[in-house]
Amino acid sequence: MSHRAASVDAPPLEFDIEALRARYAEERDKRRRPDGNAQYVEVTGDFSHYVDDPYVEPGFSRAGMAEEVEVLILGGGFAGLSAGAQLVMAGFKDIRIVEKGGDFGGVWYWNRYPGAQCDTDAYVYLPLLEETGYLPTQKYIFGDEIQGHAQRIGRTFGLYERALFQTQVKEMRWIEAESKWLVSTDRGDAIKAHFVIQTVGVLDRPKLPGIPGINGFRGHTFHTSRWDYGYTGGDIHGNLSKLADKRVAVIGTGCSAIQCVPHVGEAAKHLYVFQRTPSSIDLRNNSYTDPTWAKSLAPGWHQRRRENFVALTSGIPQPEDLVNDGWTEAVRNVGGFFAISGETNLSADQIARQVEIADFRKMNQLRARIDEIVKDRKTAEALKPWYRQFCKRPTFSDNYLPTFNRPNVTLVDTKGRGVDRITETAVVFDDVAYDVDCIVFATGFEVGTSLARRTGSQTIGRDGKSLSQEWAHGMRTLHGFYTHDFPNLFQMGLGQNGVSYVFTYPIDEQAKHIAAVIGEIRRRRANRFEPTAQAEAEWVKTIRSMSGPTREFQRDCTPGYYNNEGKRDELGGVIDEAFGGGPQEFFALVNKWRADGMPGLAIS
Repeated sequence: MSHRAASVDAPPLEFDIEALRARYAEERDKRRRPDGNAQYVEVTGDFSHYVDDPYVEPGFSRAGMAEEVEVLILGGGFAGLSAGAQLVMAGFKDIRIVEKGGDFGGVWYWNRYPGAQCDTDAYVYLPLLEETGYLPTQKYIFGDEIQGHAQRIGRTFGLYERALFQTQVKEMRWIEAESKWLVSTDRGDAIKAHFVIQTVGVLDRPKLPGIPGINGFRGHTFHTSRWDYGYTGGDIHGNLSKLADKRVAVIGTGCSAIQCVPHVGEAAKHLYVFQRTPSSIDLRNNSYTDPTWAKSLAPGWHQRRRENFVALTSGIPQPEDLVNDGWTEAVRNVGGFFAISGETNLSADQIARQVEIADFRKMNQLRARIDEIVKDRKTAEALKPWYRQFCKRPTFSDNYLPTFNRPNVTLVDTKGRGVDRITETAVVFDDVAYDVDCIVFATGFEVGTSLARRTGSQTIGRDGKSLSQEWAHGMRTLHGFYTHDFPNLFQMGLGQNGVSYVFTYPIDEQAKHIAAVIGEIRRRRANRFEPTAQAEAEWVKTIRSMSGPTREFQRDCTPGYYNNEGKRDELGGVIDEAFGGGPQEFFALVNKWRADGMPGLAIS
């Protein structure tokens, strides 16, 4: 190591780096378990009521329909809306959208729990702001405003008249002789489509822990994504007045719990929060939109702000931080170190060390914040996260930690094991039964399970092969969009493309790309396409080779959906299938691929 490089380690660290690494490993190992995603029960059969739609009037029915369309979009969340909007802007009219919910919104249709709020800058998160002429009211807006924007997109681009709501796809089957998909639904529809865009399967299907006795509880239960305001009273902004005489258990301490717990704690007779792994919780520090700033925005501001945020959170330095929040802080800290040291000639290992040091400092800061806020020492210690900041999705709240100072709120730290069992009247941990009237499962959505399980449908390609079978040992695609033996089918989501901490940015870029590809196929007067087996194999090899550093990082992380619930040697986590170069490098790559004539895509 050169003298100049060695100088980077001075002055001495204010903490013991090896001690922190050891503590992180110890806490991670407490939470490892051999069953991985199998620890969660499927929401079918006795558990099917957890996926019922509480936001529509019961008894909806309609006659099944038979039709043929050019493009069928499966899913009415922001991915489906972005796809529909981009196709409409590209001149496509023959479009149909199938959505199982009663309206547009996707995860924001389902997530209406009290406090539901975007955790990234709303001016970055919401898609199509300039196209719809809308500006969020706050930096971090609540779920009702987010769903309102989804509805705005639907109205702006005429997507409502193209939508079939309260409709679940049961099967998609490729018809080789016609070069079309036949899509069957639970409403008796038989829809033929030249092209299908599948947008469902992520942050869509509720996840339930397989706790012994879970289905024997005689009180009231629901999942945060199906919040029962008839039982709790109030709305997304709180005021849960019907809980005043209720003892409530919230199981889970991820993003949804961080947001709903303050409202439940404020209203309930008593609240028990059952924690397996604490979240990292930074300041929310929300603010209303400044009218002067709003008037200063020049055309193209939205794309510039999004690209600035995505670059910074991908570790790419920028001359200015347009968002300036907890997400971009880590990169600012590391960049500040290099600017102060003047060092530009570091090895990859030295850079990784400085990133780790910045991470330790940030997490120490978050742990110190808990000590400053939470009065009970035992509770404060239990709330401290012991892992790298991006091992789990960071959360932001000014109200969650103070909730544990309430006399009617009890944290039950399960020391990484989770709840032992549920009886007819209580939640049990360490032989202590906590009697409750209601259990709220704040346990998130399925991510690492099979596509068929998450979507509730089968996709059958050429020669009767199902997509779930094809992907049984990991995704196989070209660029994350297309799969050999499944012609004319596009996937939108997180797999084998550029992943960002703000999901809507890559989704929007994917929608632009898909509209351009369909436009090119139409221009060539072709009626089918699919990737060659060789092109698909080469892309899978690229994904595997580029995801190595990120997978290594996740191997040392506490279990969660990022790393396939800690099953480190099996594919299935979100990060396993990510393009290692980041979203902007990925979209530059596919834009060039289109310009080069779309090599590896067989078009006929």
